[in-house]
Amino acid sequence: MAGNIATGQTLHLEDFTTSKHGIRYKIIKSSDQPKAQLGDTVTVHYSGYLLKGLNEVGKKFDSSLDRGQTFQFNLGYQQVIQGWELSLADMKIGEERVVILPPQLGYGNRSVSIIPANSTLIFDITLIAAE
Repeated sequence: MAGNIATGQTLHLEDFTTSKHGIRYKIIKSSDQPKAQLGDTVTVHYSGYLLKGLNEVGKKFDSSLDRGQTFQFNLGYQQVIQGWELSLADMKIGEERVVILPPQLGYGNRSVSIIPANSTLIFDITLIAAE
């Protein structure tokens, strides 16, 4: 569950699909459950990393797993970065994905905490519930 990538790992980008929004994703665990809907309160586990170079997993900057606590938010209410909104709106309950978000779908030209401006972000996300 949301622990399939690690700092220093090389991502094989040819294994990823690119969405119409420019999000690269790879389904790690598929599901036959329904998709999350706009307005749902979604519960996820995730780990977030910076992209280093063209395809290497860089420094981990956040992880619900490290805190031992899931993360919840309301889908479609702009409580999280746009790349998360778009990714989770396309995920099924129980599904796990690795997603690569271009800067404009992350924090853009703002630096946030240890995340430099214009960073490409990598997330390993598991959608646990959507209610």
